[in-house]
Amino acid sequence: MHDITRIYIDGALVAPHGQQRFDLFNPATEERIGQVTLGDAEDARRAIAAAKRALPGLSRSPKAERVAMLRRLHQAVLARVDDIRDATILEYGGPVARAQWSAQYAADAFLQAAQTLEDYPLERRIGSAEVVMEAVGVVGLITPWNANAGFICNKLATAIAAGCSAVIKPSEMSAIQTQVVTEALHAAGLPPGVFNIVNGRGDVVGAELSTHPDVAKISFTGSTAVGKGILRAGVETMKRVTLELGGKSPTVILDDADLGEAVKLAVAAGFINSGQACIAGTRILVPQARMAEYAQRIGDAVAQVRVGDPADPSTAIGPMVSQRQFDRVQRYIGIGIAEGARLVVGGEGRPDGLPRGWFIRPTVFADVRNDMTIARDEIFGPVLSIIGYRDEEDAIAIANDSVYGLQAVVSSTNPARARAVAARLQAGRVQINGLHQEPLAPFGGFKQSGLGREFGEFGLEAFLEPKSVLASR
Repeated sequence: MHDITRIYIDGALVAPHGQQRFDLFNPATEERIGQVTLGDAEDARRAIAAAKRALPGLSRSPKAERVAMLRRLHQAVLARVDDIRDATILEYGGPVARAQWSAQYAADAFLQAAQTLEDYPLERRIGSAEVVMEAVGVVGLITPWNANAGFICNKLATAIAAGCSAVIKPSEMSAIQTQVVTEALHAAGLPPGVFNIVNGRGDVVGAELSTHPDVAKISFTGSTAVGKGILRAGVETMKRVTLELGGKSPTVILDDADLGEAVKLAVAAGFINSGQACIAGTRILVPQARMAEYAQRIGDAVAQVRVGDPADPSTAIGPMVSQRQFDRVQRYIGIGIAEGARLVVGGEGRPDGLPRGWFIRPTVFADVRNDMTIARDEIFGPVLSIIGYRDEEDAIAIANDSVYGLQAVVSSTNPARARAVAARLQAGRVQINGLHQEPLAPFGGFKQSGLGREFGEFGLEAFLEPKSVLASR
C-alpha cells in the first residue's frame, strides 16, 4: 500500500499544509492501492515563494551551467526508468510497451532540451539592436494523468533550459509516478527552489498558480474546458499561457491508399495509449463507396486487438484510468447506438473474461455522420467512428469540420498527393503513412486544441521574453 505524505518545496520533501487524502487505485483490478496527501493553496504559495527566490540565480546562469543541469537530470531520471514504467502500469494501467516508451521519453526530454539550448542563440543582433532572450519568470506546470511522468519532465526540462524556476502541479491521480520522478529529480542535485512539486487538486493548487501574481506563465496539458478556465484566470496578471488541449483527430484514408496498410495505421492511430490520448485518430474518413469494405476490415482488425492485463506484453489496450472515465466512455458508446451509428464491433459492457477492472470493449462505429456526438466530442477511450466522404474535397472539409485541430493522419500511395492534402488540414501536426516522432519539432494545436507550442526551439521560446537593447554608437 502506497502512502504518499510529502510534497517537494525548496529542495526538500516536506509535510504539506493541506490535509485532504486522495485514494489511489489500480484500474486493472479496481483495488485501492494507496493514498496521497494533497497540498492546498498555502502549499502552492510556499512553493511559488521558493521558486521566486531561486529565479535570479537560475535565470542569470550561463548556458553551459543549465546544459549541465539538464544532463544531470537526464541521468537521474534514466536511472529510475524501470520504476517509472512500473508505476505507470500500476496506477494508470498503461500497457507495458507503452509504459516503457513513456518512461524512456521522460528521461530523454532533458537531453533534447539540452540539445535545443546548446544550439539556440540567446543573444543576437537585429539591425542596430541587441536582442536578448530572457527567462519569462516563475512558471506553473500542470500535467495530466494520461502521461504524467513524461509531461513533468518535458515541461520542466524546457523551463530550466530557459532559466525559469518552476512549480509543478501533477495529476493527483498519478501520485506514485510523481513520487518516483520527484526522487529522481532530487537526486540530480539542483539548487533549492529551482523546481517544486505540489500534489493537489486543480481547483485548489492549479487555481492558485493560475492567479498568483508571482507566476509569470502557465504551461498546461489537459482538457479544453479546464484550459479555458486557466486562460480566463490568468488575464488579471497577464500570464503567458501555453495550452495543449483536446483533440478529435481525423485519419484520412485517400482512395488510392493501400487498404491493408491504411487499416493497420488507422487502428494504431485510434488506439494510441489505450485511446486515452489527445492525438488519437478517432475519426476515420474513408471513401463512401468503400464504406462496407473498410468497416469490415477495420472491424476485423479491432476484434483481434488484445485488451487486458497491462503488464502482459501481448496487451495492446489497458483499462481506463478510473471508474469515472470508464462510465464516460460507456455513456458515449450508448449515445452512438442511440444516434443510429452502425455498431461494427465492441459495444457496451466489459470485454469477455474481464469481470473486474475498468476495461472497455474496443468499439468501432460505421456510417457515422460528422454531426453525430461521437464524431464531435473527445471521448478519450478506444471508440472509433468511420465516416464516409464523396471525394477529396469532401474529405478535407469533413476533417476540418471540428472545433479541434491537434493531429491528423493521411494514408495514400502517392506521397505528393498526401502532402498536398496535409497542407490543407487544420492541425498542428500531420502524420503521413505512419506514426512518426520528432521530439524537436513543435507540438500543439489549432483552434480549441490549444495555444502555443511545446518541444524544441518553439517550446523554448514560449518560456522566453525578447528584450531589445539599443544604444548610440
